[in-house]
Amino acid sequence: MYLWQLKLVVFLSEMNFNYSKNEKLKSKITIGLLFSEGKSVSKYPLRLVYHSGALGDKQQLKVGVSVSKKYFKKAVDRNYFKRVLRETYRLNQHLLKDHLNQPYALMLFYQSKDRLSFEEINTKTIQLFEKFLAQVNPVTKEDSK
Repeated sequence: MYLWQLKLVVFLSEMNFNYSKNEKLKSKITIGLLFSEGKSVSKYPLRLVYHSGALGDKQQLKVGVSVSKKYFKKAVDRNYFKRVLRETYRLNQHLLKDHLNQPYALMLFYQSKDRLSFEEINTKTIQLFEKFLAQVNPVTKEDSK
């Protein structure tokens, strides 16, 4: 094995790729708050609705996923895209956790009838997370100096 491969293995083993039960957004009150007071950011075909504030426990993030019945009539198709969204979040959650300084409730939506591949959805998820971070942690002119 090459040295760079060993470093990559060590780096990946130190990262936590879990999506545990207490990270999942289940509270009807919090979900209602997301829809009434939440803000959103979009990167086609994904939309992220978020709300900052206390989540009631020690979690920094609570995340839920949703796929519209309007675009996918069969539950099999909706469940597939929900699994893909959960997996892309699980693989890229470090982008959010490393840069957020307060707790957030998030809801990811797949909003298109286009059936994108996992790789395309993963790329869009990364772009969406970067856009979200730019919106909640704006870089000011003093920060960039």
